[in-house]
Amino acid sequence: MKKLLFTICLATISTFTFAQTFSIGPKAGVNVSNYTSGNIDSDPLVGYHIGGLLNFGFGKNFSIQPEVLFSTQGAKVQRPAGQQDYKISYLTIPVMFKLKTNGGFFVEAGPQVGFRTSQNLPDQTISHFSKNLDLSVGAGIGYQTKIGLGIGARYIAGLSKVGDFTGQNISPDFKNSVIQASIFWAIPLINND
Repeated sequence: MKKLLFTICLATISTFTFAQTFSIGPKAGVNVSNYTSGNIDSDPLVGYHIGGLLNFGFGKNFSIQPEVLFSTQGAKVQRPAGQQDYKISYLTIPVMFKLKTNGGFFVEAGPQVGFRTSQNLPDQTISHFSKNLDLSVGAGIGYQTKIGLGIGARYIAGLSKVGDFTGQNISPDFKNSVIQASIFWAIPLINND
């Protein structure tokens, strides 16, 4: 994990060196999460995300945007006792490559790494439901004003399995699936273009 954090810091510093614009700011919004694949019977669970972003601009239309977000995810899982909320909290670090039109609309895509911070499970017989590390890929669309205020929607598809447990008649092959709706303010600090 230390090597991963060092690599992220090094990449951020080198990106800052070549960027023509630089913005920083808060971001928050709603998550609608569920599990895909495997044989788990689940329905969407509503959560939230909150954190901050850095935006490194190259020219007028391209930027790289790393973020650090606290994100609550999970699903409403159907169990013999009825439907129960399985809530897992992650510290996520998405790195989005953004392409913006001159009118302010943008598309984005990129990888995301998540570090589990806590899990709230109603079934106490499952002690290791989720792994410490969650790898995903995301893509989204949005709109950003000239002063940096913006809205966006993003879909995040899990690449790694949520957990590695056995028993409970649940296949461990299910992955996170999250739809996010966000508001943000990328406050411009440097503008050299």
